[in-house]
Amino acid sequence: MTKKSKFTFIDLFAGIGGMRQAFEANGGKCVFSSEWDKFAQQTYEANFGDKPHGDITQIPSSVIPRHDILIAGFPCQPFSHAGLKKGFMDTRGTLFFDVARIINDRKPSLVLLENVKGFTSHDKGRTFATVIAALDELGYDTSSQVLNASDFGLPQNRERIFIVGVNRRKIRGSEFKFPTPTKTKVKVGDILERKVDPKYVLSNKLWSGHKRRLREHRERGNGFGYSLFTSDSPRTSTISARYYKDGSEILIATPGNPRKITPREAARLQGFPESFVIPVSDTQAYKQFGNSVAVNVISAIAREMVKLLPKPKLTK
Repeated sequence: MTKKSKFTFIDLFAGIGGMRQAFEANGGKCVFSSEWDKFAQQTYEANFGDKPHGDITQIPSSVIPRHDILIAGFPCQPFSHAGLKKGFMDTRGTLFFDVARIINDRKPSLVLLENVKGFTSHDKGRTFATVIAALDELGYDTSSQVLNASDFGLPQNRERIFIVGVNRRKIRGSEFKFPTPTKTKVKVGDILERKVDPKYVLSNKLWSGHKRRLREHRERGNGFGYSLFTSDSPRTSTISARYYKDGSEILIATPGNPRKITPREAARLQGFPESFVIPVSDTQAYKQFGNSVAVNVISAIAREMVKLLPKPKLTK
C-alpha cells in the first residue's frame, strides 16, 4: 500500500478477497491471509500480489502477525457438540475453533464474522449460541445483524448474518452499531455488459429443460425453478457457488433464449471493482463469486468498525 495504513487486519477463509477489498478501501493493511482452495488462491494473488497461506488448521497462531481486526467468512461446518457446556472448547472439531484459537492468542481489538443467514437457526440455534458464548468467554462483546446486499447499492437479494466482536479490554465503553442501509436505487441493468458472447445464451435443449422442470415443480405445488430477470428488474436472486451448473437462479431475458450472467457481471453483482482480475475459467469464476461476499456491505461495516479502534496504527 502506498498510503499510510490506519489499521492492520488478517483475512481468514479469504476466498478471492472480497472482505480484503472492503477493508483496504477503508484504510487497512492486510498482514496475513489464509485460503485453502488453489483456484481461489490464484485469483487472490492476481489481485492483491500475495498468495494466501493454506489450511488454517495447520497454521500455528504464533506465525500470524498481531493485528487490529480479524475478519473471517468461516464455513458453517456442523458443530460436533454445540451444547454451551464448555464455551470456547465447545467449538473443537469445527473450523470456527481455529478462528477462536487465533482470537485467543492474538486478541485483536475487533472481530468480524460472516455466514449465511441460516447460520442463526442451525441446530435449533445452538450453533450460533455456541459461537456467541465462545466470543464472550474470549473477552468480546458481540453484535449481530442480517444485512441484505440489495440495501447497499447492489441489485441482488443476498442476506447474510454478520457478527462483530469488540474486545472489552482494548475498547471500553463503545458499542458497535451496524451501518444504516443506503437504500440506493439500482437495477439489474446497472451490472449488465453491453456486448455479451453468444456462448452465455442458453441452448434450446437447456432452456427447454428449465421450462419443463418449472412445470413439473408447479404441478407438485413447490416453488422451485429458474428465475428470469430483465434490465429493469430491481434485483436478482442470490448468486450461489453452483451457478456454473445451469445458471437457473439468475437468467437474463433476451430476444431469443435467456442467457446466464457473465463472470464480469457476477463480479459487479457482488460489488467488485472493474479492475478486479478474473484469471480463472468461467466455472471457477462462478464458484468464486458465488462463494464471495457483497463488497458494498462489508465496506459499510468496515467504516463503522474503524471508528471504534482506540487509535490509528500508522504502519506503512
